[in-house]
Amino acid sequence: MPTPAQTAARSATVRAVLLVLTGSISVQVSAALALGLFDSIGVIGTSALRMLISAVVLLAIFRPSFRRRSRDEWVGIVLYGVAMAVMNTLLYLAIDRLPLGIATTIDFLGPCMVALLASRRWREGLLAVLAFAGVALIAGLGGPLDGLGLLFAALAGAGFGVYTLLAARIGKSEGGLENMALSVAVGAILMLPFSVPAAPTVELGQWGILALSAVLGMALAFVVDTMAGRLTSARVIGVL
Repeated sequence: MPTPAQTAARSATVRAVLLVLTGSISVQVSAALALGLFDSIGVIGTSALRMLISAVVLLAIFRPSFRRRSRDEWVGIVLYGVAMAVMNTLLYLAIDRLPLGIATTIDFLGPCMVALLASRRWREGLLAVLAFAGVALIAGLGGPLDGLGLLFAALAGAGFGVYTLLAARIGKSEGGLENMALSVAVGAILMLPFSVPAAPTVELGQWGILALSAVLGMALAFVVDTMAGRLTSARVIGVL
């Protein structure tokens, strides 16, 4: 019979699965919405405005205090925000140059490597390899390859790996979701040089699509990933 601790750990993992699944679905729906904005707003402009909108939404919901945080907490908050900005921007730049399947497959190397390197037993490492193989089989690896697009996808994957590690760190911190909201604000500040010039190019009818894409693909995804990080480890999140 499993011990109470084992039962609790399994329950937490199941909840983490549901959270990551929710985040994954929201990111894909968001990407489908955002792709239609690339031509008029631009790739980086679209990503930057999504980050800005999600930061405003999350700060309004969680209302984090800027005080009572240690230096280590602020380091984690800033790094998490940088990882968010980097992985989203570079992935969209990759998607603009590569077929979606190839860009996504390379991007998922990041969390899969986190899971592989953090594995303590050979079965855990095998799960990470199988997870990546599943992504590759579903996405397919055919189609034209653009060298710069491949570089963007690889760098996005590195950002995704760092994001996966920090999701567990921020999720388990005392500030939790409030720290996450501050991280999104950091990402939005870093992308202000792109979001401010892009804002006047957005047509009235596009703001609704942009806002929905931001809420689903960033605000909701960041929340559920951080909550999953509180429940389980970066290794498990990487496989999921």
